[in-house]
Amino acid sequence: MGLRIHFVVDPHGWCCMGLIVFVWLYNFVLIPKIVLFPHYEEGHIPGILIIIFYGIAIFCLVALVRASITDPGRLPENPKIPHGEREFWELCNKCNLMRPKRSHHCSRCGHCVRRMDHHCPWINNCVGEDNHWLFLQLCFYTELLTCYALMFSFCHYYYFLPLKKRNLDLFVVRHELAIMRLAAFMGITMLVGITGLFYTQLIGIITDTTSIEKMSNCCEDISRPRKPWQQTFSEVFGTRWKILWFIPFRQRQPLRVPYHFANHV
Repeated sequence: MGLRIHFVVDPHGWCCMGLIVFVWLYNFVLIPKIVLFPHYEEGHIPGILIIIFYGIAIFCLVALVRASITDPGRLPENPKIPHGEREFWELCNKCNLMRPKRSHHCSRCGHCVRRMDHHCPWINNCVGEDNHWLFLQLCFYTELLTCYALMFSFCHYYYFLPLKKRNLDLFVVRHELAIMRLAAFMGITMLVGITGLFYTQLIGIITDTTSIEKMSNCCEDISRPRKPWQQTFSEVFGTRWKILWFIPFRQRQPLRVPYHFANHV
């Protein structure tokens, strides 16, 4: 399955994604310069902590970029419907095209997306079948990076020994308190928001229900078979190897799932 680039022309989405990139750059550049490297040079922390910080930051950025440009599962104008699966397709009343059940028409993007969860302005893209796994990784690594940055910001003032070598000629050193206060404000705001979002996403995968289905109350059929959580996560990430659920550099391969297990809407 090749990589399909998907680019949404939406100024509102560009602004939201630009804000996310700014917060990432702010922490990526200033936290190591003010906290990590000075304390490492004076022997207060081991170098592995700096490597971990940069590793999490890179994984977070890769997940963000890939979730933004990966095709979420846009349906072609003339889809080829397998003969044995026609009963699992329906007609979209907005674009008048056939689509698999559990697909949804995105009014902002103007097309149907397979198993669409929601349209996210923060990645300027829909979250659908083919990029949902990247969106989950983005939530996970954003929360991890935020906690990591907040932890070191706290330790910088209340746990680590005071720095002996400080170059007051540097702008970041002279205005350190203001910079760290802004970083803490952005970090706490990001942490609160992403925690709630990540929690709802995990619950949705465990219950095999998308956000759109929750809002429209379309999944109240209690007679349908329930899947184990390992299966629902494997379907989203495209692999049963749990270690690969955390790797944003790979290609997702969709798993074939028996239709009697599908939650049709």
